[in-house]
Amino acid sequence: MAPIGIAIIGGGIFVKEEHIPAALSSPLLQVKAIWSRSLKTAQDAAKLIPSDGASSVDLYSADSGVGKSYEDILKREDIAGVILALPIVDQPAYIEKALAAGKHVLAEKPVAKDVATAVKLIENYKKVSAETNASWAVAENFRFTPAWSYAAEEVKKLGKVTGFVVRIFFLMEQSNKYYNTSWRTTPEYQGGFLLDAGVHFTAALRKLLGKDNTVESLVAQTALVSSHLPPVDTINAVLKTKSGVVGSFINSVGTTMSAFEFQIACEQGTVKAEGTKVVTTRGVGQDAVTEEKTFEKTSGVKEEVHAWAESLLSGVPNPNQTPELALGDLELVEKMLTSGDQDGVRQKLQYQHFV
Repeated sequence: MAPIGIAIIGGGIFVKEEHIPAALSSPLLQVKAIWSRSLKTAQDAAKLIPSDGASSVDLYSADSGVGKSYEDILKREDIAGVILALPIVDQPAYIEKALAAGKHVLAEKPVAKDVATAVKLIENYKKVSAETNASWAVAENFRFTPAWSYAAEEVKKLGKVTGFVVRIFFLMEQSNKYYNTSWRTTPEYQGGFLLDAGVHFTAALRKLLGKDNTVESLVAQTALVSSHLPPVDTINAVLKTKSGVVGSFINSVGTTMSAFEFQIACEQGTVKAEGTKVVTTRGVGQDAVTEEKTFEKTSGVKEEVHAWAESLLSGVPNPNQTPELALGDLELVEKMLTSGDQDGVRQKLQYQHFV
């Protein structure tokens, strides 16, 4: 079977470092076009295509004139899907156009800038998909890294969850390449980097807690520690699950502290996930046995892109890529930000059942 023809929409850092290499690594996909807002960035992205295949990749951009627009890509019958990686506030319009044209979509997280926008997008998707049979997947690469999947399975083996702590501290410096993208430097969406990066962390937590421990309510305080990271760069939240378990979620992108730790306490032990390392403690007290497992470092993007390709061939959406799942990730961040804006007023959640 011939590879599925796709277009890469976007020419930014993540496209060049992750999406193009991921698409090229999947034998199920063939990159046929690249679109970016400027021809120069499209050309820069195209340099990553091996010379033997570069001539078959057409370049499109907002400044390339007649016949070279995003809409022109969507008219091509040899392109079945698009991988979208655009600024958060811009992406929904591109998703809707692609779906209306009958193209399958893999769009970068977050699913939208806020829950209200995401819900409308999902409602529109259901209507359009019923007519065009086009599918929409959301790219949350944390769900495709082996360490998180392993840690989630370890949690299930240790009985009921009794508590949890998430601690993520780092400093997003002004010299950082991601900070120096204009739409991130002056964000037009809630939370700044706490949203952009934060949905990764809520996705990871939700995967570890599972369907029996979805978050039901929370209270939070937020702050701006580093002035170059508006509107806020720090969240300190207390979360309560539907099973009655209480845990904490602390995330700061503006601190000199350093931490990356997800710890889940269960009746029969604990699981601590720290990126590529997972430490499982089975038992309690003197009888406890600790096992440490280290995984090869991966962003999970190659895995998620290939999984998307497989879903296109099978016609069955990958359960780790549904917009509803991404809606739950977004809602958890948004409710923490909202509680912080309201000086700690308790927030109820309604989309956490998508796990």
